[in-house]
Amino acid sequence: MDKEFQIVILPGDGIGPEIMEEAVKLLRNVEEKEGVRFHLSYERIGGDAIDHDGTPLPEQTLNRCREADAVLLGAVGGPKWDDNPPELRPEKGLLAIRKGLDIFANLRPAFLYDAMKSVSSLKEEVVRGVDIMVVRELTGGIYFGEKTRETVNGQEMATDKLSYTEQEIERVVRQAFEIARKRKNFVTSVDKANVLESSRLWRSVVDRVAKDYPDVQYQHMLVDACAMEIIRSPRQFDVIVTENMFGDILSDEASMLTGSIGMLPSASMGDGTFGLYEPVHGSAPDIAGENIANPVATILSTAMMLRYSLGLTRAADEVDRAVEEVLQSGVRTMDIAESREQAVTTSEMGDQIVAAYRKQG
Repeated sequence: MDKEFQIVILPGDGIGPEIMEEAVKLLRNVEEKEGVRFHLSYERIGGDAIDHDGTPLPEQTLNRCREADAVLLGAVGGPKWDDNPPELRPEKGLLAIRKGLDIFANLRPAFLYDAMKSVSSLKEEVVRGVDIMVVRELTGGIYFGEKTRETVNGQEMATDKLSYTEQEIERVVRQAFEIARKRKNFVTSVDKANVLESSRLWRSVVDRVAKDYPDVQYQHMLVDACAMEIIRSPRQFDVIVTENMFGDILSDEASMLTGSIGMLPSASMGDGTFGLYEPVHGSAPDIAGENIANPVATILSTAMMLRYSLGLTRAADEVDRAVEEVLQSGVRTMDIAESREQAVTTSEMGDQIVAAYRKQG
C-alpha cells in the first residue's frame, strides 16, 4: 500500500450523517480496489457543533481540516437553530471554514444524465446535453463584507458592504480559465457592471487575465441576462465565473436543470490540491433519519475529491460511470422516482452504486 490520505469527515446536520455513510462505504471499496488507505477523522460543524461545543466551527475541527488532504462535508442547518443569534447559526460555520481554509473557488457542475431527461422541469430538447461548470468566488463580496444595523432618523437601517480586491477577483478568474482549458475553452463572466462599481472592477480584471489565455474564448454577461439564458438556452454555457452572491444564486438555478438538487456535487478549492467537497443540497431536516435522502450528490462529491485532491483519476472515472449505470438501470430515490413505491432507500442506492463501481475496470 503505497498511498495514504488523511480525510476529514464532517457529517453535519439533518440528512448529513446518513448520506455521509454512503460516501464512506464507497471510500472503503476504493481502498480495496486501488490499494490505498484513507485515514478518516470525524469532526463536528454547524448545528451539531453548536449543540456539543457551543460554536458552529470548533477550533479542533478547523485544525484537523488544515492537516488533511481533503474534507468531505454533509450539510448544515435546520429550524432548531433559526432563532439563534447570528454568531451561533450553523451557516456561520460554513463561512468560517471557507475563510479559515482559504478556499476561494467553489466549483459547481450542473450536468444532465441521459437517464434523467424526463425529470428536468424543462423540455428535453432544451436540457439535452447540458454540462455547465459554475465557478463561484467564495470568500469575498457581500457575504463577508461589513454588516451594520442602526437607527437613522427614527428608522432602522441595515447595510451590507460589497467589496472586492483585484487579487480576490484574479485568482478565481484564473481558476475558471484553467478549468475551461480542460473542457470546451469558453468562459462566461457574469457581473452587474451597468450598476455596481465592484462589477466594473471585476470586468476589467477578467479582460486583463484573458490575455494570458488566448486559446480560451470568453464573454461578459449581466447577471439578470444570465439567469434568463440558463433557462432559455443552457447549452450555450461551458464555464461560468462570477462573484459570491451571484454565484450562489446562479449555481442553484443551474442545478435545477438536472431535475433534482440532490444529484449535484461541488468542490471548494484554494491554491494547490486541497479541497472541501460537499453536495449542493441542504440538510433537509424534514426527512432526516428516514433513510430516503438521495446520496448521489455526496457520492459524486467524493468522486470529485478522488480526482482533484487525491489524484485517483481512474477511481473517480469509475465512480462517475457507476452512478450513470445505476441511474440508467432505473434505480431511483424518492426525489427522482415517479412514485414513492418505486423509490429505493438511501442505503440501497449507495449499495447499488458501490456494486456497479466494483464491476468497473
